[in-house]
Amino acid sequence: MWEVYLWPGEKEEKQPKAVMKKILVIAPYPYLPFFSGGQKFIAQFLDYLSKEVDLTVISVAKNDFSLAKTYKTIPLLKKGFTRYIDGSLVKKISQLVQQEKFDAIIWEHPYYGWLANRIKKRTGVKTIIHTHNIEYKRFRSTGRWWWPILKWYEKWALKKADGLFFITPEDREFAITTWGIAKEKSLDLPFGVEIKEFPADKLTNRAIITQRYNINNDERIILFNGLLNYKPNLDALKIILDEINPRLLNQPSFKYKIIICGKGLPEEMNELKTYADKNIIYAGFVDTIETYFTAADIFLNPVLSGGGIKTKMVEAIAFGATVISTETGAAGILKEACGQKLQVVRDNDWQSFAASITSATSTLPTPNAYYTYYYWGNIISNVLPALTN
Repeated sequence: MWEVYLWPGEKEEKQPKAVMKKILVIAPYPYLPFFSGGQKFIAQFLDYLSKEVDLTVISVAKNDFSLAKTYKTIPLLKKGFTRYIDGSLVKKISQLVQQEKFDAIIWEHPYYGWLANRIKKRTGVKTIIHTHNIEYKRFRSTGRWWWPILKWYEKWALKKADGLFFITPEDREFAITTWGIAKEKSLDLPFGVEIKEFPADKLTNRAIITQRYNINNDERIILFNGLLNYKPNLDALKIILDEINPRLLNQPSFKYKIIICGKGLPEEMNELKTYADKNIIYAGFVDTIETYFTAADIFLNPVLSGGGIKTKMVEAIAFGATVISTETGAAGILKEACGQKLQVVRDNDWQSFAASITSATSTLPTPNAYYTYYYWGNIISNVLPALTN
């Protein structure tokens, strides 16, 4: 009945999986391959989770399922917006849960809260919502008129769930204190990184990037990365171009290049060619962003809108860059774990932001406590009891 995608050569039943809990995850949009932080969050979470549980994922067909090497996938969701109101999913997923005897369902985002509640009533399966933001806040910050409706629905969905995973301690605290969510059914599940310690290849990767873009050895490598058709990221890019970089140019003793990575740059910005003589390098989408993170001395995060943690900032610190961020941009990160690798500046204070760039110390290593908290292997170990008990 169900069309299940398996990695070539993989048998559907493996003996070691027999002793593992069976978990179903609903991923409501394409995430393979990943381009945004949200997509990457889902993809890496599932990769690491599948090492510990017998995992099946329901998603849309518009995924490259050959990249899902360690778990089963079912392309059950429709491709259009109507997938979020598809009543036929109640019967289909309920039957699957009963046939496969799943121990729990993890719903990525609260959008399917209505569906999760109905399936829970039919099957009794444990229901966990994995939040990426307090969603109504994100849409309110980007000017969507319907955010009050989402606020009501989001609160309702979280209250109905058996368990909740929050991407930041701030989101979890908000849900507990403002919405009355039971503390005992909530856990932190931060955006993770795949490295366990400070990278040893920073000089090697710096040499690769300096050669690729003809950057001098005495110039600082400053990086900005993000999906550039996402308004908060595009606004941040414009701030770099119009507010921050002009101030850096007025400091002739500070030698640097700013590399901009990411897909989705509007055509009218012409690949930033008019800024080429102003120390701006437009790299576009790159396949190995880790090389750029590791090579960078400084990462810029002048974000003023959008909810939740800025995932690119988490990765930048893990790979050894010093992050200069606005207060809004730094929301959600565990600041006490960052040490001096995170410098926070008041929103809209671009003079101080530029001064923090020129005075930043980029040679200090990222603290070990950072990897303890943000390494994916540790994250999964912390949340696994909520799935297996």
